[in-house]
This record gives sequence, C-alpha cells and structure tokens, in this order.
Amino acid sequence: MKSYVVIGLGRFGLEMAAKLYECGEDVLAIDTDETIIDKFADRVTRAVAADARDIDVLRKLGADSFDRAVVAVGSDLAASALITMNLKTLGVPYIICKAHDDTYREILEKLGADRVIIPEREMADKLSLGLTSAGIMEYIELSDEYGIVEMAAPESWYGKTIRQLNLRSSYGANVISVRQGDELHIPPDIDAPMDEQSALVVLASYKVIEKLKKL
Repeated sequence: MKSYVVIGLGRFGLEMAAKLYECGEDVLAIDTDETIIDKFADRVTRAVAADARDIDVLRKLGADSFDRAVVAVGSDLAASALITMNLKTLGVPYIICKAHDDTYREILEKLGADRVIIPEREMADKLSLGLTSAGIMEYIELSDEYGIVEMAAPESWYGKTIRQLNLRSSYGANVISVRQGDELHIPPDIDAPMDEQSALVVLASYKVIEKLKKL
C-alpha cells in the first residue's frame, strides 16, 4: 500500500483521491473549501481543510511522510507552483501535477514535478487511439511511455507465428498473451499460426503501438 496526499478537490482531484482510496491506498485529501471537505471526508482516509501554499501547514499534516503527492489545482498556476515547491522542499519522493496547458506543464516540470498531466488531452489521446484503430480492442496506460493493447492480428499476419514475425526484434513489441476465439493462452504459443480469430495482448511503447495499429 502506498500513501498519497491529494491537494485540490476539483473534479479531477476528487476522482483521483476517491479512486486511489477505493484501490486500498492511504489518501490524505486537502482543499481550502470546508464544504467540499465535509462532503468528501468519508471517501478518503483523511480529509482536511487547509492551505497547502503554506509549507508549515503541509509539514504539520505530515506531507513529508507520503510516498506520492498529486497537485490538482491546475487552473491556478501560482498555487500549483508554490505547492510543488513546498512538496519538493519537504522531500516528497514523487509529485504529479495537473496542468492547464503546455506552458503550465513546462513551468511545473522545471520546478521539479515528476509527472505533469493535462487530463483533457490525455483522455482525448486515449479515446482517439481506440476510435482511429479498428484493430485495437482494449488499451491500458502503464506510464508516460508504455501501454498494453489487445489488438486483432492484422491480415498480413494470418498463417504466420509469433516466432516467424519476431515481433520483439522487428517492432519492440512484447506479446503477453494470445486470445484464440474463446481461449486465452498465457504465455502465448509462439509457434501457433494466427488467423482471423487471433487477438494479441501486447506491451509496447506508444510509438510502437502507433506503428502496429497501421498494419
């Protein structure tokens, strides 16, 4: 179990904090609005009405003891920047910040944020990946660079095996499993020829996934 401090309980912060708590993580939620805190208190480990722009407040709340911090006040750059600097000063190991646009992201990265996300853009990227890729059936984000996709075998692969295609060397794609009709093979049989019923679960970088969906 990891511990998270989530600062800023707008729509994004609320959902992030609640989901982390539902996954069994220890979550401290902080917002300046007491009304929001009162309504949200039972959805996290602890919810506190406080101003995270004050480093002494964060110190008293024990922010330095948390594994990760989520700064979800993306519409207020000044507040995001100050809170991020406070968290870095306190030594929080990993800081995730919500940003409004690329300018915000660049500033927050320079201030020490380990990851900066623009939620609307990331959601659009995920949706477009599915909408524009007839062969992509499922998509899971693992990090900024890697993801897992379940994709139908391209027609050009019919009759060929994973060994023959040599996907790892040729594309940098790692086949985790193969679904053949209703049967799921883990690990995959690399010498089994593929056909129109074959679907592959692949771990790869997003650049590789983009190449695969064009096959």
